[in-house]
Amino acid sequence: MNGRPALVGLPYDASSSFLRGAARGPTHVRDALFSPAGNGWSELMVDVLSPPQGLEDLGDLDLPPDDRARDRIEAAIGSLVADDRRFIALGGDHSVTYPILRSLSRRAGPITILQIDAHPDLYDTFDGERHSHACPFARIMEEGLAARLVQVGIRAMSGPQIEQVRRFHVEQFPMRAWADGARPSLVGDVYVSIDLDGLDPSCAPGVSHPEPGGLTVRDVLGLLHTLTGRLIGADIVELNPARDPSGVTAGVAAKFVKELTAGFLVDGA
Repeated sequence: MNGRPALVGLPYDASSSFLRGAARGPTHVRDALFSPAGNGWSELMVDVLSPPQGLEDLGDLDLPPDDRARDRIEAAIGSLVADDRRFIALGGDHSVTYPILRSLSRRAGPITILQIDAHPDLYDTFDGERHSHACPFARIMEEGLAARLVQVGIRAMSGPQIEQVRRFHVEQFPMRAWADGARPSLVGDVYVSIDLDGLDPSCAPGVSHPEPGGLTVRDVLGLLHTLTGRLIGADIVELNPARDPSGVTAGVAAKFVKELTAGFLVDGA
């Protein structure tokens, strides 16, 4: 996977609980990413937005607000992977990660998922829905789409999800362990899934399910900059622009896009 990295928007939030709004996330991240207030250079001193090697914005998929969206996401990501391209997907709610991994797992070797999140998203069903944004990692693990699931930032667990952690042998680094210095070790092909509510609301208020006591922006950047293994793809999900009037959360997401892209380019070089 050494082709030009791609950015693709997944404007879908029909699987959200509590609040809708994440479908408008990709537009707001792009506004921050390409704003004249900043530039296209990452902290790794890579110009990540300039052609011919920089990130190519492929726009948004046309996604209906129903189950057909999963098939369209799976097909679109499958085309990118078939063309040997790594990618960053902009959600949308976290349910989009499941069809992404269905495509990616067919072409990659054993995948390690690094999930940054306040919630495990491991419910078998939520409000009677197996494809809720509270369930994608249960679907991923029961289908064997990843060899390892490593979760960082967890601080809103429940009894049913604890059972799922045990069932799927999930490796968790909850915030209490993170605060004590625990850090993951990642090898092989790594896919990064960033739910913006994994950050503390003081850093990223524009989410539907804010949970105090989370990661800082620098915590997440540190993880991205020190990733071992081979970064093969990523998603950034759950920005709710209705809760982000200042645009600070969109700016954080755009920052992560740049640093993830730098990871692709440095690895490719």
